[in-house]
Amino acid sequence: MEAPEPRASVELPAVQIQIMSGGYDLNLFASPPDCNFLCSVCHGVLKRPVRLPCSHIFCKKCILRWLARQNTCPCCRKEVKRKKMVHVNKLRKTIGRLEVKCKNAEAGCLVTCPLAHRKGHQDSCPFELMACPNEGCSARVPRGDLAEHQQHCQQGGEQLCLLGCGATLGPAERARHNCYRELREAWSERQERSRTLLLSLLRRVRRVHRTTNLIRRQLAQLGNFLEEDDTLLLGTVQEAEATPVGSTDAEVWGSQGQRAL
Repeated sequence: MEAPEPRASVELPAVQIQIMSGGYDLNLFASPPDCNFLCSVCHGVLKRPVRLPCSHIFCKKCILRWLARQNTCPCCRKEVKRKKMVHVNKLRKTIGRLEVKCKNAEAGCLVTCPLAHRKGHQDSCPFELMACPNEGCSARVPRGDLAEHQQHCQQGGEQLCLLGCGATLGPAERARHNCYRELREAWSERQERSRTLLLSLLRRVRRVHRTTNLIRRQLAQLGNFLEEDDTLLLGTVQEAEATPVGSTDAEVWGSQGQRAL
């Protein structure tokens, strides 16, 4: 950690300190921070610390406002040039690790966390005050109670149907909402869709049945054709086996002789 040189405190009127304050409030921290972490201008913990050429360190916001009125160091009165100011990032990270209380501690939040993580906790703190999102409602309630507030908000925010259908309704919708009619219409639409799907399925089943019958008939015809072909082939083979080889030559010569005469 870079330890800044001891500095003299700059005495300013209370109103001026409040206007110029650029550091963190001391009451924010879980335990009193080291005096070397304090800004001599605002007397708060250094926020975005910058070092002047004279080695004095201040909050960036505080020193810029100071230099807008006079370009001297608030502690040693040496002349300061803005281009010579240097960000002290190592010190900034060290301060970022200091434990701080939640800004909603007075409301009951007991969480402490590093300063660098404070914004992340604040974005989820159940004690953080939130504006009611319902138009016309100016109430600010803790984040943890916001959902319940919305359900009972009198400014017409969205609410669950009181009859228990589960619908979330705005003010205009509640005036014309009718669970029974809507449920009956929804049931009719579902029945119509089911009927359409069933008819489509039956058509496909019939188409498959016709195709199956056609294939069955074609297979039967093919079987009959193969049986006839086998019978014809078997008869030819049997006839050839029953005729002697020599008689075949004699018959051939006999028929040739007859044609010659």
